[in-house]
Amino acid sequence: MVSSLFALAWPARCPACGRRAEPVCGECLGSVRAAPTVLPPAGIDAWAAAFAYEGVVRELVAQVKYRNARAALTWLASAAASVAPAPPDGAAVVVTWVPTATDRRRDRGFDHAELLARRVARRLSRPCRRLLGRGAGPPQTGRARAERLSGPALTARGAVPPAVLVVDDVATTGTSIRAAAAALRDAGASWVGAVTIARTPNQPSTRPPKRPNAYP
Repeated sequence: MVSSLFALAWPARCPACGRRAEPVCGECLGSVRAAPTVLPPAGIDAWAAAFAYEGVVRELVAQVKYRNARAALTWLASAAASVAPAPPDGAAVVVTWVPTATDRRRDRGFDHAELLARRVARRLSRPCRRLLGRGAGPPQTGRARAERLSGPALTARGAVPPAVLVVDDVATTGTSIRAAAAALRDAGASWVGAVTIARTPNQPSTRPPKRPNAYP
């Protein structure tokens, strides 16, 4: 509630230069880089990310997570939707998300991953459902790489459709979306794609995968 009131009372400014802009000024937009190309984690059929996780994009993600900045939320979700992979057979996809840790969601009063997923689904004209539950455990943010590799404890909720697109904010090691894929496949999904807002730029280089099918 406080973050929403703050957003209404304070003029939107570009997080990179401080100019009045919503959510980023045109000049600073030129500094935004595309996400590095890496192979999808195990269990993910196709994975895309809109941006490299650095500079102004990093600040915008922080505004969404900690300030519930709706202008940045919509802009980032639109970018993710524009690169989201689709099944090669044109199967009907249901969009879901990697849920935020319970204590983080309680403290913030919202789950930014759900907000992102619902906007991505709206842009793609696809249904959005909560298909994953998260068990007890620390959030991935702030953990060392070795600790991140274990991933969050995720389980499927309810009936899982054959084709699922998982939305997440940032991928560092890819363990969150890999854990999501494992839970969804155990529950019956035959195709699991993923789209993240950003991908950390310091991931090991890999041969580029074949360009996945994308939504028109």
